Amino acid sequence: MSHFLKTRFPTILGLLALLTVLPCLSAPPDDPPVPHDFHQPHPLPTPTANDVRAVAVGSDGAVWAATADGLFRLDPPHGTRASHPSQPAPWLPIHDKQGLSIGSAFALTIAPDNTAWIGAWDGLHHATPQGSYKIPGIPTPVSALAAALDGTVLAGGPTGFFFVKDTQASKVEIPASRYLGRIVAQPDGSWWLATGMGLYQWHGDHGDYRRDPNDRSSLAVRGLAFDPSGRLWAATLGGLQVFDGTRLRRTIAPPEALPSADVRCVVIAPDGKVWAGTSLGLARQKAGGWIVRRGRRWLLHDEVRDIAFAADGTAWIATPGGVSELRQVAITLASKATNFHAILEARHVRPPGIVEKCQFPTPGEVSAWTPLDDDNDGGYTAVALAMESYRYAATHDPGAITAARRAFATCEFLEKVTRNPGFIARTVVPTNWAEVHDPNLVLTPTAQAEEIARDPRDKYVPVRWHPSEDGRWLWKGDTSSDEVTAHFFGYFVFHELAADATDRARVRGQVQRIVDHLLRNDYSLRDLDGRHTRWAVWGPAQLNDDPNWEMERGINSLELLSYLKLAAHVTGEARYEEQYRHLIREHHYDRNALNAPNLNTAWRTYIDLELLAFAYPALLALEKDPALLRVYHASFERWHDSVKADGNPFFEYLYATYRSARRANLAGSIAFLRDTPLDLVRWDIDNRSREDVVPRRFPEVERWQTTRLLPPSEIGYSRTDQNPWHVSQGEGGRTESDGVFWLLPYWMGRHQGFVK
Repeated sequence: MSHFLKTRFPTILGLLALLTVLPCLSAPPDDPPVPHDFHQPHPLPTPTANDVRAVAVGSDGAVWAATADGLFRLDPPHGTRASHPSQPAPWLPIHDKQGLSIGSAFALTIAPDNTAWIGAWDGLHHATPQGSYKIPGIPTPVSALAAALDGTVLAGGPTGFFFVKDTQASKVEIPASRYLGRIVAQPDGSWWLATGMGLYQWHGDHGDYRRDPNDRSSLAVRGLAFDPSGRLWAATLGGLQVFDGTRLRRTIAPPEALPSADVRCVVIAPDGKVWAGTSLGLARQKAGGWIVRRGRRWLLHDEVRDIAFAADGTAWIATPGGVSELRQVAITLASKATNFHAILEARHVRPPGIVEKCQFPTPGEVSAWTPLDDDNDGGYTAVALAMESYRYAATHDPGAITAARRAFATCEFLEKVTRNPGFIARTVVPTNWAEVHDPNLVLTPTAQAEEIARDPRDKYVPVRWHPSEDGRWLWKGDTSSDEVTAHFFGYFVFHELAADATDRARVRGQVQRIVDHLLRNDYSLRDLDGRHTRWAVWGPAQLNDDPNWEMERGINSLELLSYLKLAAHVTGEARYEEQYRHLIREHHYDRNALNAPNLNTAWRTYIDLELLAFAYPALLALEKDPALLRVYHASFERWHDSVKADGNPFFEYLYATYRSARRANLAGSIAFLRDTPLDLVRWDIDNRSREDVVPRRFPEVERWQTTRLLPPSEIGYSRTDQNPWHVSQGEGGRTESDGVFWLLPYWMGRHQGFVK
């Protein structure tokens, strides 16, 4: 595509302000605000400066960073920095009186008087906002330091330890290892030292030195912190270790918790929770476990070297890629829906009303974007139609019915543009687009032979894109069963919950044209070449008699029954019910439908699981024959048994609506809605390296998956047809989800009363 569009919707930088300005969409009662994380990256001016070793926050809100390129300060308000990651942030370099940089810095602490002490390559430095100066008497590197309440500073490095009082340094003998990771000053006058040779405690007042003779801790201690109850937490190469006094009480390490046993730092947040920085991300203590933050959605780099907190609880995180700011804001689900609707309308509805993804020239930078096409644009638009219909049913918001009618008109257009009655296009794009997904492609006879050898059902389609009659559009053919099933789901929900008499007449005509096309063409979609498309086949000759179609036998049978049942319902014509009964009586489609959920891991896909979720509602709602209902209920139960561990709110609300709210995973559904990040950018999330995650080939065998379901904020999930158990997901921050995967179950839950 040759042009980029500018969005009117703010970047993540402006999201906090947006949520306070946009009205909630009919916020229901009992919707408590829930904390959500925001990540604001703060890269420093140079690559060397982005090698951040330590970070600290003063009582005035200023953030200090010790880097390989010297000392930098970021003054509040921090959110006014440039929003483009490629532009330098307003970090101010701190120089001495001669205008020189401190140079490579290792350690940093803020004294009670709000000045900064910096351990650097050439000794100890003291800094104020006006500049820095070197403390005389310490000629060697300082790798760790701490400031006591009385202003005394203990600085240590490879050649020894120094006390500094009123800028005067004096060497002190401490029989501790000089492989220093961290020094912590305690109110009782003692100093604790984390070293590569173990954990030390030193009482400077009377020269008392003690190391626990029963110490079973890892010798490689990198950091330490005291929690409000006085317990000591140590960051070690073997995980987190908790001490009561000098006695080791327990060790927290993978696979029990933490993304890595290689813990680099540990700090206590203002709310008393423990935060641990590891080589593979951040772990934050919560009730009953840990929250993991890693990947570019949450951090500029997964190696967390240091963490500091502002008074309001905002975390500032030092990494080799710069400084990350993590702050929490409590918002309701209704406010979250407002946010996702704003994103959807700003960047994900393109002419003539297609709902789909968009892409960014710079990863994660949402101020410039371009639309993308996809094979299943029409299906995604139909799902948006269902979502807006549920929204209208829950709120009677005029904007919802307007959006629903726009989506339905787009689905109608996808049928009209083909000039093949009942045949719907996958998608359309303007004719001036320079690039499209899956362009026309001519294969050599050898390449064709290789394709069909790999897949005997493969269909060679050299021309996928066709011009519209008016020359304004290119429409894509070879439409799949996925499209038809998603369309019919959208039509059913729209017809039942939102459409007026005029709308219902249009739904009736659309459904009739598509089903009549299938009936004219042996229960298949026939493309311009006169042959059925690659996937859109529902006939008994294939499903019942061709072994190559055995995988689709159950699901495609159930889909066709659902289409016919809906056609009979919206048109009132008996011929559709007669065809429905014929397939059951003569070709046992009811028996096929019983086994529609593919439970074999080699055949199981989340695409099929989603398509079944689209096909079940019309059958379960409209069928009145008790015997057939028993078959459909049994099939529906088998389907739900295979997905209930996912906590997918769309699946669970469907099951609660058409089968049993008591047996549905409603608690897991609310947890999913609450934990989903507000940032819909598709950042890469690769959990293969996490030491608390064990890979396996289940519930599918196609890709590695996790043995426990990670929460939405720790995975790259963005569509219901994606497997939430996959260990790695995402698209490098170059695309963004439209948010319908969240909005559909939210508004369905609101309408059905599952979301209070």
